[in-house]
Amino acid sequence: TEEEKEKKKKKKKGGGGGEEVEEEEPDESMLDWWSKYFASIETMKEQLRQQEAAAAEAEEKEEMEIAEGSKGQGKNKDKSKAPKEEKKKKQQSAPELPEKKNKQKIDELKVFNKELETEFDNFEDWLHTFNLLRGKIGDNDDNATEEERIVGRFKGSMCVYKVPLPDDITKEAGYDPNFGMFQGIPSNDPINVLVRVYIVRATDLHPADINGKADPYIAIKLGKTDIKDKENYISKQLNPVFGKSFDIEATFPMESMLTVAVYDWDLVGTDDLIGETKIDLENRFYSKHRATCGVSQTYSIHGYNTWRDPMKPSQILSKLCKEGKVDGPHFGPGGRVKVANRVYTGPTEIEDENGQKKQTDEHLALTVLRHWEDIPRAGCKLVPEHVETRPLLNPDKPGIEQ
Repeated sequence: TEEEKEKKKKKKKGGGGGEEVEEEEPDESMLDWWSKYFASIETMKEQLRQQEAAAAEAEEKEEMEIAEGSKGQGKNKDKSKAPKEEKKKKQQSAPELPEKKNKQKIDELKVFNKELETEFDNFEDWLHTFNLLRGKIGDNDDNATEEERIVGRFKGSMCVYKVPLPDDITKEAGYDPNFGMFQGIPSNDPINVLVRVYIVRATDLHPADINGKADPYIAIKLGKTDIKDKENYISKQLNPVFGKSFDIEATFPMESMLTVAVYDWDLVGTDDLIGETKIDLENRFYSKHRATCGVSQTYSIHGYNTWRDPMKPSQILSKLCKEGKVDGPHFGPGGRVKVANRVYTGPTEIEDENGQKKQTDEHLALTVLRHWEDIPRAGCKLVPEHVETRPLLNPDKPGIEQ
């Protein structure tokens, strides 16, 4: 199909972009999402390297201290030396990076080397999930796993309050006595959503075939939708780059658990499950961290960095202010915006494809969104534009990443 051709082109471009970056400044029109992704991966690796180096250094320091024992002076000397060395290291490695960045000017996204949930407390900021289990009596199999006994999920929060309600709640702007404690909780009506799943790649898959390789393909399940992307399996590969997106329509709360699985394609017999990961979409959708479509670093209306959220930054900001009963946003002259009692500044012009400049508040709004956690009371960290890394698990091999 056209889309696949386009993807292949993109893939080639992305791969090529990675190499070209070294030699010369990339041409804006040559950049695509993959260029952004590879640049971000490098940054993530660099951060991990720095963390590991810092950890190793700390360990070394600790061992030295233990070895030195009672030599108090020695300890102090050592302490003052280590930070200096660290600073030196940082100074050496840091300038190289920004120089490169300035040269490339490639915008980046955040690559999490773990699931998004671990970074944001499981998105349980307003709902906790409890599994409802079938009773054990009558089970032929006494050792049925908990997973097999699940008949449904209950989502809710347990709170105990002293009556009359405390002042800080009743005095809050927009407090409605009819709702008591349930201010700002989404309604219980079913809602229709479009779920777009982007699958970038899999790494270090468990070999499924005798030759020590696998022929992986993607399978996605949400509610009644079951997609098996069998014809696009990737032959003899444990680190396949899929680079695919899937669109699914779903209804919350009935269809909220998304399963993304990787299967091994077999010519004969049935395909084996390598591993799968489950994502609670409803928790993400309702979370105050706004885990629907991550907030990008910049607002752009064309090119590889086009804004992909259906809502513009200014619309998101207005909604957050309204829901959090926050005063603002008030856009003023000179590239200023006031939210609560804070003022943010930023650019007020945007260029379209033809280089025409026009006025916009979007950059300003985006600046506030990227600092939303600093806003008193209603503020919290918003999910950035990102790629997350999730372990694939197999029910037959509990607890072992595949």
